[in-house]
Amino acid sequence: MPDHADGADWPQCLGAIAALRDRAAFEQLFAHFAPRIKTLMRRSGLEDAAAEELAQEALLVVWRKAHMFDPSTTGAAAWIFTIARNLRIDALRRARGEEASNIDAEFLLDSAVSADAVVAAGERESRVRTALATLPADQVRVVELSFYHEQAHGEIAAALGIPLGTVKSRLRLATAKLRGLLGDLE
Repeated sequence: MPDHADGADWPQCLGAIAALRDRAAFEQLFAHFAPRIKTLMRRSGLEDAAAEELAQEALLVVWRKAHMFDPSTTGAAAWIFTIARNLRIDALRRARGEEASNIDAEFLLDSAVSADAVVAAGERESRVRTALATLPADQVRVVELSFYHEQAHGEIAAALGIPLGTVKSRLRLATAKLRGLLGDLE
């Protein structure tokens, strides 16, 4: 399944950047992730210009280190946001001169992933995919655009050429069914 509504496959983009220094792939990746990283950084308290600078720095690191991305261990978005998060932590340390223990808890994540966590994540992902397969195709598409591609309801309506109310109804129906199937995952 592509990682983006326009058909972009982020692991494939990262592979093209790593192997070929593919500028078109990087431009596509940048256009998608830069605004999202900037939003995350704004939510963490950075001013607009600093958030923009950090987003650009994060994606420059992605360009330089694309060869280090391993799709068998993590998703492309998680890898990219981890780079951004680490840059934010470094910036906070420099700005405040504080140790990591004083940094906002939302940025403190154990970078070492246990084998149990990897297995559990794989099992959860498998269960979610199986549950999604039980939904009608029109509901699956709306769920994918909303949750996997982080599109606003209005954007989904425009992209699919359906009324906003239909988007909301499909999401509500899909969410209710998924909760019934996956309630123990919450």
